[in-house]
Amino acid sequence: MKIPHSTFNIQHSTLMNRITSLFGIKYPIIQAGMIWCSGWELASAVSNAGGLGLIGSGSMYPDVLREHIRKCKAATDKPFGVNLPLIYKQVEDHIQVILDEGVKIVFTSAGNPAKYTKFFKDHGLIVVHVVANTKFAKKCEEAGVDAIVAEGFEAGGHNGLEETTTMTLIPMVRQVTSLPLIAAGGIATGQQMLAAFALGAEGVQIGSRFVASQESSAHPAFKQKVLEANDGDTALVLKKVIPVRLIKTPFYERVKEAENRSASREELMELLGHGRAKLGMFEGDIDEGELEIGQVAGLIREVVPAAEIVKEIVRDFNLTIGRFDDWAKGLSIVDIRLSIVYCLFYFGFRF
Repeated sequence: MKIPHSTFNIQHSTLMNRITSLFGIKYPIIQAGMIWCSGWELASAVSNAGGLGLIGSGSMYPDVLREHIRKCKAATDKPFGVNLPLIYKQVEDHIQVILDEGVKIVFTSAGNPAKYTKFFKDHGLIVVHVVANTKFAKKCEEAGVDAIVAEGFEAGGHNGLEETTTMTLIPMVRQVTSLPLIAAGGIATGQQMLAAFALGAEGVQIGSRFVASQESSAHPAFKQKVLEANDGDTALVLKKVIPVRLIKTPFYERVKEAENRSASREELMELLGHGRAKLGMFEGDIDEGELEIGQVAGLIREVVPAAEIVKEIVRDFNLTIGRFDDWAKGLSIVDIRLSIVYCLFYFGFRF
């Protein structure tokens, strides 16, 4: 149900914490740096709306990354960052571009946080690393990162082998580190954001919801498939290669059939080929391309501007807090009344 815009009541103080202070942003909402979906238009739109936009460098050549950074700087005077997958073959070139262009925030993923964290810190950058288990959360703290993204099994795209869900992972990571913690995986609404906070997170990283934004560089056909997705329409595959969550399409079915007959890693690599993600998410071939999206796609039903997504998440976060406040107040009154009845009954019975 859509709540009328006239009911917006954004309580800024509720969302000020270590994450907003670290990045210098209004809301602890980070737009994930997704390949083929998060260029400068999406990153700048999210940053202008009060969150933190990230340029997804994993699908960019170094010169393309440089262009996106410069366009993002021209489109916003707010903080933004770059997501840097450490397995990317041109990672050293990307790092040089990030330094040359004066980017101040980098989110590293898909690799050991110890490899580049000190280097980035020595150059004055804020460093955040993405993990899928407590082992790497501990390594993050040892490496000296500024914050951690703990990403659960529900997330789209490349995923952890452990298949640990967000609701389980966040409190487990919270137990092993005192660093600012950002929850990711299966989060698209203010209610889910509040649940992540209750588990120990201080911010959320959101990908799938921003794929279905007007500023996303995802192909319209891919966006439409996201809107059509229901529960059970995504699955994790290619564990022998690198785990990835995909929408179930003809390509997915071919992968699943190969896995069911125990195809070798080499056969799966050949089936995957080159450029499948670009083919599906950027070029719109929904039958033969990879369509990477999270389980939360089942909640997404419309393509809207990124600013509206941020506003809606913050609104619903605060409205949900308000409902809990009302519930707690009501509970207190009930408890008081029950206590009075109990006392009257007890003392009346005794006397």
